[in-house]
Amino acid sequence: MLKPIRNKAQNEDALARIYQLMQKDLKPDSKDSDELEILSILVKEYEQEHYPMSKPSPLEAIKFRLEQMDMSEAELAHILGYRSRKSEILSGKRKLSLAMIRKLNEILHIPAEVLIQAY
Repeated sequence: MLKPIRNKAQNEDALARIYQLMQKDLKPDSKDSDELEILSILVKEYEQEHYPMSKPSPLEAIKFRLEQMDMSEAELAHILGYRSRKSEILSGKRKLSLAMIRKLNEILHIPAEVLIQAY
């Protein structure tokens, strides 16, 4: 029977069971696939509470997304409007405006909650 994960040992046991289930050829809506899904949710909740990850800074997020999307800084300049503005933003000399945040969110799909952080 599945139970909430309350400590590190239970979390490790759940991860081991997830690994076992992932080695199988699971059929959708089977008992094992349901168990895998539920265990994954339980582990996620436990780890978010006990091992929280901080959000990246807006500048780290922009640079990471550019790399991920194989885009150049010149393409970022087109998104932000001016080449000099891009340099000022990436160097930290200028803060993102609301319009820039909206464009970065829309075009690069960076969450607004990451872009609005202080840096």
